[in-house]
Amino acid sequence: MLELKGLYKTFNAGTVNEKRAINGLNLTLEDGDFVTIIGGNGAGKSTMLNLISGVFPADAGTITLKGVNLTNLPEHKRAKYLGRVFQDPMMGTAATMGIEENLALANRRGQSRGLGRGIHAQERALYREQLATLGLGLEDRMTSKVGLLSGGQRQALTLLMATLKKPDLLLLDEHTAALDPKTADKVLQLTEEIVARDKLTTLMVTHNMKNAIQYGNRLIMMDAGRVVVDIRGEEKKNLTVRDLLEKFNIENDRMLLSE
Repeated sequence: MLELKGLYKTFNAGTVNEKRAINGLNLTLEDGDFVTIIGGNGAGKSTMLNLISGVFPADAGTITLKGVNLTNLPEHKRAKYLGRVFQDPMMGTAATMGIEENLALANRRGQSRGLGRGIHAQERALYREQLATLGLGLEDRMTSKVGLLSGGQRQALTLLMATLKKPDLLLLDEHTAALDPKTADKVLQLTEEIVARDKLTTLMVTHNMKNAIQYGNRLIMMDAGRVVVDIRGEEKKNLTVRDLLEKFNIENDRMLLSE
C-alpha cells in the first residue's frame, strides 16, 4: 500500500543550523496495516508524515502509495489519497463555519468545485448518520459553529472529516496529545473503531508508549531519521512498556513521561 524508499530530508542545508531530519528512510506498509510510531524528539516522525503528505519535498528517494508515485506531486494533488489529523485540534477544521459545512468541505476533497447547491438533503442525512457514530451529540448541532466545540469534540470531528472519503492512507500526528486523558482515550477508541470498520491503512505517531503498544498491529521506532525497530504480530501483542524501555535502552527519553 505504501512504500518509502531511500528518503532523505535536510533542513537549513549548508548553514550552522543544518539538520538531517530523514536519513535514508525505508518503510513498507501492507494494505490495512495500523502502524504506531514512537521515537524521541527530533527522530523524524512528523517530518516523515510531512514528506508523505507533501508539506515539503524530499531531497531524495521515492514515495509510492497504492502504485501511484507521489514523490513529485504537490500537496493539494495528494489530498484525494490521504486523510490527516494533527496534534492541534484547531488545525483540521474551519472555526467560523458550521459542523455540516466542515463535513461538506471534507466530502468534496479532491473534487472540482461548481456553483450547485451547497448541501443536499441526502448529503445532510449522511453527515447526521456519521456524526451519530461519534456518540457526542453533534448530530443535533450540525449548524453550530465549530469554534464553539471543545477540543475533544473538535478533534473527533476532524477525525471523521479525515476518514469520510475513506482515504488510501490515514496519517495521525500525535492527534490526542493536546487532549485531557479521558478525552484522549475517547478519541483513540473512535480512531480504532473507524480504522477497523473501514480497514484503513494508518500511521499513528504517539509519545505514549502504552498507546503505541495497545493500538495497531505493528509498532516502529524511529531514531535519527530512520526506522530502527519494527515489531509486529505475536511479539507486539506480548510487548510491555518495561520491555520496550529495557530492550531499546530509552530510559532517558521523553517517552518515559508517558509510560
